[in-house]
Amino acid sequence: QVQLVESGGGLVQPGGSLRLSCAASTSIVTINAMGWYRQAPGKQRELVVGTGGGSVNIADSVKGRFTISSDVAKNTVYLQMNSLKPEDTAVYYCNIRGVHRVPGRLANFDSWGQGTQVTVSS
Repeated sequence: QVQLVESGGGLVQPGGSLRLSCAASTSIVTINAMGWYRQAPGKQRELVVGTGGGSVNIADSVKGRFTISSDVAKNTVYLQMNSLKPEDTAVYYCNIRGVHRVPGRLANFDSWGQGTQVTVSS
């Protein structure tokens, strides 16, 4: 089972920036899809930004401010968040679907992180 560990969350003032990291506990060969989601108190989990099948889906509320990227060599996916607003406050979750190395073969995986809190407040 592939575990994803998120980091980089915390408290930031409005207008500030944070970079979230999502590190996989495996050797990734290929990322087929990746995404960051968030869930604010009392709300449903929503897609923030995701890629897959050659397309990028990004929430209107974060366009121009958030960017997703990956470094397969480091088995890590990132979310760069700029110009943060109080309404960005939520628990952020990463999801990676891809192919990884297990002893003797390659295998597919689809894993979620445990979530990291982002709070935007003055």
